[in-house]
Amino acid sequence: MHIHILGICGTFMGSLAVLAKELGHRVTGSDANVYPPMSTQLEAQGIELMQGYEPAHLQPAPDLVVVGNALSRGNPAVEYVLNQGLPYVSGPQWLADHVLQGRWVLAAAGTHGKTTTSSMLAWVLEHAGMAPGFLIGGVPQNFGVSARLGGTPFFVVEADEYDSAFFDKRSKFVHYRPRTAILNNLEFDHADIFPDLAAIERQFHHLVRTVPGEGLIIHPASEQALQRVIGMGCWTPVQTTGDGGQWQARLLSADGSRFEVWFDEALMGVVEWALTGQHNVANALATLAAARHVGVVPELGIAGLSGFKSVKRRMEKVAEVNGVTIYDDFAHHPTAIATTLDGLRKQIGDAPLIAVIEPRSNSMKLGAHRDGLPASVAQADRVYWYAPANLGWDLAATVASSSVPTEVCDSLEAIIAGVKAHAAPGTQVVVMSNGGFGGLHGKLAKALEE
Repeated sequence: MHIHILGICGTFMGSLAVLAKELGHRVTGSDANVYPPMSTQLEAQGIELMQGYEPAHLQPAPDLVVVGNALSRGNPAVEYVLNQGLPYVSGPQWLADHVLQGRWVLAAAGTHGKTTTSSMLAWVLEHAGMAPGFLIGGVPQNFGVSARLGGTPFFVVEADEYDSAFFDKRSKFVHYRPRTAILNNLEFDHADIFPDLAAIERQFHHLVRTVPGEGLIIHPASEQALQRVIGMGCWTPVQTTGDGGQWQARLLSADGSRFEVWFDEALMGVVEWALTGQHNVANALATLAAARHVGVVPELGIAGLSGFKSVKRRMEKVAEVNGVTIYDDFAHHPTAIATTLDGLRKQIGDAPLIAVIEPRSNSMKLGAHRDGLPASVAQADRVYWYAPANLGWDLAATVASSSVPTEVCDSLEAIIAGVKAHAAPGTQVVVMSNGGFGGLHGKLAKALEE
């Protein structure tokens, strides 16, 4: 079967393409922006990529078109599909019908930490010999690919609350029907499709409604939005994590790189790993609870976590030049920015920390998170914000109240010049964006070499 994927370089759709190829289909795809790491992964799998959305890409007609949620009416490829009467489906629906049917699905949902938690869970199951399939919106470094079918009933999926397609406005995760569901946390996000937090809570409740009575729902005990979600009705056993929860962590190092794991007031073991930050400790507790539900004893799960290498673009060290360390991070929400910088600060002590941030997500472009931005960078010593001409709101005015020395730049060259002027040996530079950021990491490393 020939499947053509519209929007193939998105993290979800690219992973879908890998699974379709593994199932034996001929897979092609097009996207407005073909860029790494997804383009590299897809080309390595022998998947043909096309730039743009030309109707010619759909000639001769494929057997099925999978439509990404970034595409809307008026897109030339979408209009051609509709006018020609080509068979089409949303990505989540295709995944549910052709991959997840009949499997034990473990889903990681929440505003933050979905990619890291699903990667962690897939690795813990792999370490326990359970060879799970997975689909993750990033590339876990333990596996080197973002998706695989796996040879057992177990399948780990990153469960996103974003909508499914222009013709299906339900959240993606409603299609997945998990038996084990992690609800990491819940804040307002995706301002382009949700009017308020209550609307997102309603979608999370739709997910809760699909989890069987013999399944398990895992969430932090202290998360009020998730308490409201569960309060709308829950027919499934629940386990809680964090403060006041059944699963708890006791830090042995302030940066979260060593901690004890407790379950029902009994010590399960100690995690010693390469990750930092309270957010990753929380992700680990949810992972251990989910793994235990499919038969991985906590002791074995803890051993698996100790070998976990995180995900590409999640505080990934990409260069070290003349004593200056550069990290690539995906953070694009004030909470994620704050927790990431806090974790690094606890690891590096008083070393100089420079943050470079591109407000690129749809919610950021709409200005939905701007009030939280000035305080989110409190742990940095200096911040460079990227404000392209088309941002649509006054970033400089928003961050003027920041307690940290701040520069707002309208070009990558200005950012590079600023960082170069202030980076000395020992400086840690974190570049934060949910896109390619114009290849800034490489350009910055090159400039620091000169």
